[in-house]
Amino acid sequence: MIGWNQLRHYGPLDTMRFDPHDPPPHTQARGVSYHALEVPTVLAEVFHQTRVINVSRGDPYLTGWTPTRELVLLDLTGDWPIRNGASYTINTGRKNHCRAWARAVSTAWPDLDGLWHHSSLTGSAVVTLFNGSAGAFPASPDFSNPLAHPGLFPVLRAAAARIGYRLA
Repeated sequence: MIGWNQLRHYGPLDTMRFDPHDPPPHTQARGVSYHALEVPTVLAEVFHQTRVINVSRGDPYLTGWTPTRELVLLDLTGDWPIRNGASYTINTGRKNHCRAWARAVSTAWPDLDGLWHHSSLTGSAVVTLFNGSAGAFPASPDFSNPLAHPGLFPVLRAAAARIGYRLA
């Protein structure tokens, strides 16, 4: 299990869009971490295989945090992809192509914090962080509660209704 403030150094994983790791999957220096800016997108991304938000299996947490500094992110939601030989489908296209772009970007700009892009599930803004972001994580999150926390139920219920997932 990787903490909210850590990068995953094992990869690339077939299920992940912007893993910057060199294939085949193994532990390496490049790291990655995926973050959404709103709760429905977090839940859509985490529970997309079953479309059931299971609040107890694996003891999932909802954690929010604010970077300790402004992040430098490459914006993939505008013209950058087309100007650089890709297209807007980098946000939703074949994951192996997206991973190749992530490797190229993280190699060309090793100090870049990561990518600003759209969730392929909700279309909402999401952020993929690379090694450059390691110093931007705060010592503690703004909040962190298990999904089973009773105070989160109204938020989870509203998010589940918005994305059409079942809450269990």
